[in-house]
Amino acid sequence: MQLTLDGRAALITGGSKGLGLAMAKAFAEAGGHVAIVARGQAALDEATAAIRAAAPQAKVAAIAADVGTAEGCAAAFAAAERALSQVDILVNNAGTSQRGPFLEVSDELWQNDLDLKLFAAIRLARLAWPGMQARRWGRIINVLNIGAKAPPAEGAPTAVSRAAGMALTKVQANEGAKHNILVNAMLVGIIESDQWVRRHAADQRNITWEEWKEEMGKPVPVGRLGKPEEFAGLALYLCSQVGGYVTGTAINVDGGRSPVV
Repeated sequence: MQLTLDGRAALITGGSKGLGLAMAKAFAEAGGHVAIVARGQAALDEATAAIRAAAPQAKVAAIAADVGTAEGCAAAFAAAERALSQVDILVNNAGTSQRGPFLEVSDELWQNDLDLKLFAAIRLARLAWPGMQARRWGRIINVLNIGAKAPPAEGAPTAVSRAAGMALTKVQANEGAKHNILVNAMLVGIIESDQWVRRHAADQRNITWEEWKEEMGKPVPVGRLGKPEEFAGLALYLCSQVGGYVTGTAINVDGGRSPVV
C-alpha cells in the first residue's frame, strides 16, 4: 500500500534538520506540500534544497521564525498560509532537550522550555484549528519524548513540558474528533538527529560517530538508535489516507526503551 497525502499542506516546526526534515521529505514525496519553520536561514535553505530534490513537484516554503514567542507563531502561520493557501497538517516538532537537577532549573529556563514546547503547540493549533474545522479535515502531531510518560530524575524542565503536551494532545483529540481533526502524539526515544550529532561532537573521548552510536544504542532493546526516516514513516501514516481512525493516542517511537506502554 502506498501512503499518500493528496496535496495536503503541512506546517512543520523545527523542520530544517533531523526529525522535522525527515517528515517534510516524507510528506512531500507522498504528494503533500510543506512549510518548514526554524530560526536559522542557512539551515532552512539547505533543507529546502533537499526536499525539492526528493520531491520536485511539491510546494516548499521555508519560514524563519521563533515559535517560542506568540509573535513568532503568528508570523510563521501567516507565512505558511500565504505560501500554501491553507494548513491541513500541523506538526509541532520544535524544541531540544533541557534537563538538570530540579533545584538548578531557573525560572527563566522553565519559562523558555514551556514557551517553545507547550505554548508553541497551543498557539499554532489555535491558529490552524478554525480552517481545519471549516474544511472538516485536519491532522495534528505533537512530537514529545518518552519522558512524557515516564519522567526521570533530573528530567525537568523537558519531561514536564512534554507531559503537558501529552495532556494537550488528549484534550485536542477529544474536541477535534467530531470535526475530523485527529490529534496524536509521537514520543521520541533515541533517534539519530542533529541533537545527537552535537552531543557526539561534545564528547571528549575522541570516538567515531559510528562507535558513539553503537554505545548509545546498547540500552535500547532493539540494540540501536532509530533513524529519522523510521519516525517520519509513522507520521506519514497518521496523516495519510489510511490513518483516519487513530486519534488521541501517544505512540512510543523508541525501539522499546520506554518502561511505559
